[in-house]
Amino acid sequence: MLKRSKLFLLIFFMISTILIVIIYKQFVVEKPKVVFVFRTLDNQYGEIIQAGVEQGCKDFGIDGLVMAPKNGTAEEQMKMLKNVLEEPPDVLVVSPAISPDIISNLEEFVKRNIPVLLIDTDEPWKNKTAYIGTNNIELGRKAGILMGAMLQPGDKVALIGRESSVERERIKGAKVSLEAAGINIAAETLKLSIEDKEDNQNMIKVIETILQQHPDLKGVITSTDYLAIPVVKVLQEQGLTMPVTGGDGISKMVELVEKGTLTGTVAQNPYDMGYLSVQAALKVTRRVKIKRNIDSGVDIITEDNAKQKLDFLNKVLK
Repeated sequence: MLKRSKLFLLIFFMISTILIVIIYKQFVVEKPKVVFVFRTLDNQYGEIIQAGVEQGCKDFGIDGLVMAPKNGTAEEQMKMLKNVLEEPPDVLVVSPAISPDIISNLEEFVKRNIPVLLIDTDEPWKNKTAYIGTNNIELGRKAGILMGAMLQPGDKVALIGRESSVERERIKGAKVSLEAAGINIAAETLKLSIEDKEDNQNMIKVIETILQQHPDLKGVITSTDYLAIPVVKVLQEQGLTMPVTGGDGISKMVELVEKGTLTGTVAQNPYDMGYLSVQAALKVTRRVKIKRNIDSGVDIITEDNAKQKLDFLNKVLK
């Protein structure tokens, strides 16, 4: 009788152990694996998106891996995607490089039934599961409305962007609002390289030329903060004061508003973009239907909310 009881306890113990291991694997070990491949993380905008991704992975229990090409080139990103495919994740979240070949790389994930979410940069690709990011025409429209509110009908402004579909949409949206407000577009350029950064001499030459050709210019709308900041620098050097808007919401731009150097600007929400991408990826792993376009929103930054925005950025970038 005693031996039979011991045998029963031993069997019970073994079954319990097996059940505990199964439950442990399901709820602790086997987290959804999501890989995030960005174009670059070598600027503050990328760091803010990454902060949102990391917090989202922590909150939603995602096994997340964030990476980006060292030099931000399309060739590097495509090679990185091929390496990711060797140990395929449950979901791929990618900010696609500007290249006609990038979609063929992403199609390889779809062939293996790996959902692909686009973040920050959208593509007219039928097999994407969703796009998470900014409505760029809306961002431009809000920039135009803000500029119109700071100027008078008949005033002249310049529109400056880089050669990408994203920035063309922003300039397109701005033009609609400016024309509705009766603001004249004195100059427009979208020929700057996508590789231009905030200290790029080409940007400085562009704004200096525009100011020479249009000394009565009253405002400048740029497609990104990384173009707006050197514009402000040139204006300060020439002793000029006029409204300038960007589009990213990085600290340097928000500080210019907080200090009163600029009246206001518009800003994407890169932190929300990153966080929402994790939330969407989790739903996809659970076979929950998500929206085809998930809008991370656009903020208008003025002296009333600039400090609050800066405090938030300082917190997430610690």
